[in-house]
Parts: sequence; structure tokens; C-alpha cells
Amino acid sequence: MSSSGVAGLHRDSDWSGLSVTVVGLGIAGYSCADVLMQLGADVTIVDQSAGDAQSERAEVLGSLGARILLGGAAHVPADAQLVVASPGLRPSSELLGSALAHGIPVWGEFELAWRLRRSPNDAPWLCITGTNGKTTATLMLESMLTASGARAVAAGNIGNPLVDVVMHDSVDVIALEVGAPQLPFLYSASPWSTACLNIAHDHIDHFGSFDEYVRVKERVYRNTQVAAVYSVADPETRAMVERADVVEGCRAIGVTLDIPDISMLGVVDGLLVDRAFVADRANSAQELASVADVQPSAPHNVSNALAAAALARSYGVEASAVRAGLRSFSPAPHRIATVATKAGVTYVDDSKATNAHAAETSLLAFDSVIWIAGGLAKGQQFDELVVKVRDRLRGVVLLGSDAAEIHASLRRHAPDIPVITVSRTDTRAMPDVVAAASTMAQPGDTVLLAPGCASWDMFTDYTERGRAFADAVSSVDVG
Repeated sequence: MSSSGVAGLHRDSDWSGLSVTVVGLGIAGYSCADVLMQLGADVTIVDQSAGDAQSERAEVLGSLGARILLGGAAHVPADAQLVVASPGLRPSSELLGSALAHGIPVWGEFELAWRLRRSPNDAPWLCITGTNGKTTATLMLESMLTASGARAVAAGNIGNPLVDVVMHDSVDVIALEVGAPQLPFLYSASPWSTACLNIAHDHIDHFGSFDEYVRVKERVYRNTQVAAVYSVADPETRAMVERADVVEGCRAIGVTLDIPDISMLGVVDGLLVDRAFVADRANSAQELASVADVQPSAPHNVSNALAAAALARSYGVEASAVRAGLRSFSPAPHRIATVATKAGVTYVDDSKATNAHAAETSLLAFDSVIWIAGGLAKGQQFDELVVKVRDRLRGVVLLGSDAAEIHASLRRHAPDIPVITVSRTDTRAMPDVVAAASTMAQPGDTVLLAPGCASWDMFTDYTERGRAFADAVSSVDVG
């Protein structure tokens, strides 16, 4: 099959005999390979890692007929007609570059999923991206859609592979969390509506520069049909909408924590209101919910709720379902979750704060903080963060491979703040970290795990890091 033939592939095409290389055997790669074999394609799986998870998945797929190439110098086989790239692979990687140079099309999971929809009228996609808050906003959106009576599911970067949902689930609408690494090889998708919550420095190591990160991120708005939602407080998100090649008639919808202008959702006297999806938006607004319905009701989380509400309203969800969805919503773990209160000190797990911007929004939600930070910095700088939050810090406990980066910023911009660095680098470091934080804390303080860094230097992921924190709080004498 020629590259032009590959370009026209869809769910009902004849995939038999098509040679497809799936690069990366993570959750998305596994699902893509499985679905492609169900369609009849000849699948080769390439992954430079040969860890336990990859080996287990490879054993299953190999037994079904896939060709497996794990470990060593990964390469695309000469007979490949299509490459499906997992999001963990850098777009600039030599492997993908070689495929493109040889005229082999490269798709991501989302591109494959879009092509495998049952029909052009299949469940529409409501997409949410942003440096921070994506998972929370996506789950809020799913809750609102479900409260409206729609058969809805949250999928994508949230851990539920989109390609599986499209192939096997009977749903009316998909709330889709979109991470930047999923966007470089997405071409033909046309979402119903899309929101970008915010933009800050992240994934610099993956994309090479902040400018490239923004360029890739704004691809999420391409071909949006109904509403392109942006944050009024983040001008970059509005600029992304203005540059986007959307479908004719698509509206730009702003969300703000202030009183909304026309075509915005915002906050008035403690109420979330809609001045975008009402008949007389020039003169009136629709009450959707109260700020108290958003839990936790930290400002950045209210903004998440407004973005989710904008997408829900664009799909026709009634105001009562927005309120009901927010009231029934349960926050995902490790996102500003109160673990315990001991001796007047509150211990909060925000392990999901894996970059400086997320740590900043978390820190600004509390008045007096013992900050637990550190891990893999991913090329970030912390000076701006420290300047913004230093008045709230009573002490800092650092851990992880790039603790020195944060410590240097603290010395430059908050030299009077006491800092303890825990040098232990295995997962058992967390009890030492919590014990150190408890010695600094006084009644009324918050001990906040908001690392501002990735967790992979010491933990499997941010979930394991958050669990270790909660375990340490429960077991260490912090009273």
C-alpha cells in the first residue's frame, strides 16, 4: 500500500497485510498494537526498553502474532508502511526522523483513534489540555456530562486509552485529556470543542524549547467545530486560539475568575455564571453553580471548573447538570488532597504538581507553608516561582536529584527561609522528609507536598510519591 493509500485508512478499510510499526510499548502503544492486530495489520513493536512491563506486554502481543523488537538500538523495519508513535517518544528522535525521511507516515494514538471512529457522527470529542489541571478539568467535565444523562467517558492522557474507547465503548461523548506529547502526530481530528487551561514551562526536555512546546500545544485547537475555550488570565492561550485554524463559525470562549464579559464564563458574587451560551448574552448571564460547589475551591480549581463548564455548555448541557456534576465530582488522588491534620498542622498531598507552575498554584492556595519540593526538574528554572511564593513559606524540605536547583533559587530570592535537604535518594526517604517538615511546622501551618518536579528519579510515578507521603504522615510521629 502506498503512502497515499495509508492516508485514506479508516475503520472499515482493508488493513490486512499492512505493515505497521508501533513504537513504544506503554499503555497507549499496547492498545494501539492490539487494535491494529484485530484489524488484520501485520504489527511490529519496537521499544528500546526491555523492562518488566514491556516484556509482559510483549509476551501477550507476541503470542497473538506481533513481531517484537525490544532493547538495543531501536529502528523502524525496512518494510514498514505506517508508524504509530507512542507519546513518550520525542518528536525529534532519530527513529521517527528516519521514518519521515523515508516517506513513512507517522501517526500518534489520537490520529489512529480518530480514523477508527464508527462514523463521522460518532461520539464527539471535548478536548482539554494545559500545562496543569487537565485531569481535574476532564473528570469534572465527565461528571457534568454524566449528570446531564449522556453516556460519557473520560479518556486519553488520563490513563484510559482513547483507541480502546473508540473501538469498543458505546458512548455519546468523550471527555478527552490531551497532553502535549500526544499532539505532534495528530492531523485529521476535528473536536467538537477544545480548552487550553494554561501554558507554562514544562516538557522542555521533550520538545527542546518552550516555543516549540507552545507550538505543539496549540495544535489542539486545529479544526475545532463549536468552541475554542481559553483563559483570560493567560494571554498565551488566547493567542493560541487567535492563531488556530478552526472550523468556520467556531467561537472563542473565555473563562475568568472575574466578572465575565460577553462570550465568557466567570464569577459574580460567589457564583459561577455563563455569559456565552445564553440567548441574550449582551444583557444577561446564567447561574451555573456556586464557588462552594467546587471542591477544593482554590482559585485555580474554580478556573478548571469554569473551563469544564464551558465545554459542557457548548455540548448543550443544562445549568442544573453543571451544578450536579460539580457536586458529585470526586477529585483525583494526589491533587491538593488533605491527608491528615495533626497538632494543628495540615498535611496536603499535591504530588501531581510536577512542574513549577503547578507548584505555584498549589502554594498560593495556602497562607503559611512548609514546602516539600524536588525531584527531576526537566530543565525548569525556579527563580520566578520562589519570588512569587516566598512570603508564604515558613520552611522548605528538599529531596531528589535536582534539589540543588531549587535550593539555589531559594538562596538567591528567599535567603531567610530555613531549608533542610534530605540526601537519601531511595523511596524510604519520605519518612525523613515528613519528619523534617514536622519539626519546622507550627499550628496553623500547612505541610505541602508540591514538588514542582517529576518523580522518576526516586519513584515509579507521582502516585507512588503521593502514597509514600501519606504513609509517612500516618506513621511518623508528627505531633
